[in-house]
Amino acid sequence: MAKKGKFFLLSGVILVLVFALVYLGVNLTSNLGKSKAEVSSEDAAKKLSKLYSNITVTAEPPLKGQIDLNPIDVAESLPDISKFPVTVKNTTNQYVEIFSSTEKSGTGVDGWLTDVATEFNQANITIDGKPVSVLVRNIASGTAADYIKSGKYVPDAFTPSNELWGEMVKASGVKTQLVTNRLVGNVPGIVIAKAKYDALVGTYGTVNVKTVTEAIANNEFSMGYTDPFASSTGLNLLLTALNAFDSSNILGEKAVQGFEKFQANVPFIASTTIQMRDAAKSGMLDGFVLEYQTYANAADLKGGYVFTPFGVRHDSPLYALGDLPQAKLDIIQKFADFVAQDKYQKSAKEKGFNNLEDYKSELAVADGSLLSSAQKLWKEKKNGNKPIVAVFVADVSGSMAGQPLNRLKESLLKGQKYLGKDNSIGLVSYSSAVSMNLPIGKYDTNQQSMFVGAVNSLQASGGTATFDAIVVALKMLQDELAVNPNVKPIIFVLSDGETNEGYSLKDIKGLIEHYEVPIYTIGYNANIKALQSISSINEAASINADTDDVIYKIGNLFNVQM
Repeated sequence: MAKKGKFFLLSGVILVLVFALVYLGVNLTSNLGKSKAEVSSEDAAKKLSKLYSNITVTAEPPLKGQIDLNPIDVAESLPDISKFPVTVKNTTNQYVEIFSSTEKSGTGVDGWLTDVATEFNQANITIDGKPVSVLVRNIASGTAADYIKSGKYVPDAFTPSNELWGEMVKASGVKTQLVTNRLVGNVPGIVIAKAKYDALVGTYGTVNVKTVTEAIANNEFSMGYTDPFASSTGLNLLLTALNAFDSSNILGEKAVQGFEKFQANVPFIASTTIQMRDAAKSGMLDGFVLEYQTYANAADLKGGYVFTPFGVRHDSPLYALGDLPQAKLDIIQKFADFVAQDKYQKSAKEKGFNNLEDYKSELAVADGSLLSSAQKLWKEKKNGNKPIVAVFVADVSGSMAGQPLNRLKESLLKGQKYLGKDNSIGLVSYSSAVSMNLPIGKYDTNQQSMFVGAVNSLQASGGTATFDAIVVALKMLQDELAVNPNVKPIIFVLSDGETNEGYSLKDIKGLIEHYEVPIYTIGYNANIKALQSISSINEAASINADTDDVIYKIGNLFNVQM
């Protein structure tokens, strides 16, 4: 009996060893002939499937809603003008209000015009025996142009970064008078990592906009730029790129084809300069756009990057707006003359302005209507032949009840007007569990109606399983990519940022990194840092929705990304 027991024991050990060897052999040989990327992708797919299998997903019945067919109302989305700070207050009853771009009307190195306007108000200047002063409001050029063009708020004067915005304001029908084409000198440029700059010189002999656009079109250079609807450098680059492809007709077929090829190899369009610089710090970009004044004050850029100027100069022109009385026109002229004094132009240089004075604009300032058409072309062509597939992930946990959920719904219902019609969208909502409210589908009239119905049906209760919902969104996108590989996936998470159930960020961070899906977060009464930690993984933006300009912000975000 003892011998028989030993026999069975030995047989059992042998069987276990054989099974282990076979299992090991299968696993070792299953990856033979495959690249690391293929193996990594298979591992990621297995992990995603495993995580997904542990989540209960409820498919909600489709609901149609009433589509708002009215065009986008920019004025309605803009907040009260008080949202934008007055950095210099008027000191007299006779004064003019000036909208000024942010690089010169803030504080510190960005406070040159703030300082000069303060001294203007202290100089006891009079017109017709009456003391005069100025009020300066700090507001980005693109946003300022939206206020003026829409009629929401029109100041007495406007000094954007460049003349392109002035031309667009003029084309909108607002009476526009150029008082001076320069308050202070500045230049837009492409900031290029030095090693890449040297490589471009080796290949093309020189580095300028023409060679850079050619290198991007040939997929030899990875560059990011900012939203041409909001950013002065972004708008300037759009005009310059189109001009580089066909200077005789920037909206002609040749220019459009060149731009499509160029844009197909641009990996990153940022909503803000800060977001773009963060992407550059991660090593994601070889270069990005920036004004020289910002570059001059950025210690982290001076050593490892080279500044290459392009396009129209950014010399801060000054415009008078509307039918102003002569007294106000006189104040604006007095202010322009005051700013031009040597002492103030020298102080500007100390803050990074008035450098690269030898650089002349490479192209003429285009007509405003042509610029607006170029923006529309960009919106249509910016994704090239890669339509966007986006999944919106809505937090409907108990903490979102009331005003936060109402704001979330408003954001989606009004923001969806900015979604490109060639794209596809889906909607997931979550509390303790996850619901698929709308499967991914082409954003046609039917899908738009389903989206509106799904958003309107959202109700808040329960816990917060944010990362479970992101797993579901990732799975939806990967399933869509399996059918339509030529699409670009994006996730938008709308939440208060608090997670108390289900998976953690640690559980899924590797998957997000592997699939390289940007996750844009929009926070409502939120833990913004928690949301930023999600967005920062793949260099996406995070928006704080607890402001009255959230619809405007989200409109800009969707306009850029969708």
